[in-house]
Amino acid sequence: MASRLNPYLSFNGDARQAMEFYKEVLGGTLVMHTYGESGGGEPGTPQGDNIMHAMLETPSGFTLMGADAPPGMPHTAGNNFSVSLSGDDDAELRGYWDKLSGAGSVAVPLEKQMWGDVFGMCTDRFGIPWMVNITEGQG
Repeated sequence: MASRLNPYLSFNGDARQAMEFYKEVLGGTLVMHTYGESGGGEPGTPQGDNIMHAMLETPSGFTLMGADAPPGMPHTAGNNFSVSLSGDDDAELRGYWDKLSGAGSVAVPLEKQMWGDVFGMCTDRFGIPWMVNITEGQG
């Protein structure tokens, strides 16, 4: 899989509605996972039913990702986006991470996460938030 760059939007409890709206507007395939499915809250509760990760892939080749802010993380309208870099080329993506985080700040260290991928969040020296996700190889 080639690396990809796309926007990642953050919501305050209404990610499901927003991502369904973007699907109506742009078309395509929408996949969503809740915090409850990942052990991050009881299904049927607001925390458990909030979206941990959503991805919309459109026929035009657009990819839009989004999620509800995790419990305990502040959500600030106007600052509710990140740029996501993802793929399975470990060396390439770690190189991007090193350069982006080098003169910036790290919010989540680039390390293995509960869903099995290597993931990190940083803000570059210009104040732009980035997410890097390295998918573990299939072989």
